[in-house]
Amino acid sequence: MSDEDAERSDTRRLPTLDKTPDGAEKTDGAEGAAPAGADAPATGTADHHRVRRFRSARRVPAALVALVLLAAAGLLLYDVAAVRANRPAMTWRRWLARELGTRHLDNPWVLGAAALAVVLGIWLVVSAVTPGLRQVLPMRPAAPDTRAGLDRAAAALVLRDRAMEVAGVQSVRVAVSRRKAKTHAVSHFRELDEVRADLDTSLGEGLRQLGLAHELRLTVDVRRPKKR
Repeated sequence: MSDEDAERSDTRRLPTLDKTPDGAEKTDGAEGAAPAGADAPATGTADHHRVRRFRSARRVPAALVALVLLAAAGLLLYDVAAVRANRPAMTWRRWLARELGTRHLDNPWVLGAAALAVVLGIWLVVSAVTPGLRQVLPMRPAAPDTRAGLDRAAAALVLRDRAMEVAGVQSVRVAVSRRKAKTHAVSHFRELDEVRADLDTSLGEGLRQLGLAHELRLTVDVRRPKKR
């Protein structure tokens, strides 16, 4: 190989900036490369997007209310039709009309029935406006129009497995709620502070890897096994 060929092989053409028709600058030799940080807006949008909880279908409350209303409406319709056919009203309807006409509003039975109606109404309103499904933790969306959730028991099991990998841990009990992850560990050797620090690191990384939309607050309690 000659000196001229060696010099040509070691010489590289530097990128130049050219003006495009719309006034933007274009770099030669980098047409196929994606600009740095091109995915940053999408990631930021997903992180700042509000992730809502999963809503329960509320099948049991809806079925109970539907059955009660259906039975009451059917019974009342039958009694009204019987009265229109010149038949006496049913006993329960005559008793109810008599009680409503004779009892005062401060009667304990009236107050108790009113309190029961208020409690049932509040329960129905709360069931209608709250999402429910407290056992499902929403996860960060990995793609548009995609929702994912993680069961709290599964999250606790994953964290428990990670905690058992820490040296010195004999047993672990993990409880995951909507906002907290409580860990109670028993260590039979090593210093408790060292075990607690390793658990904080390991479980903190485990929580980040779960990909939850709302970060859980981690609490770690390490104790010695009870003496028998």
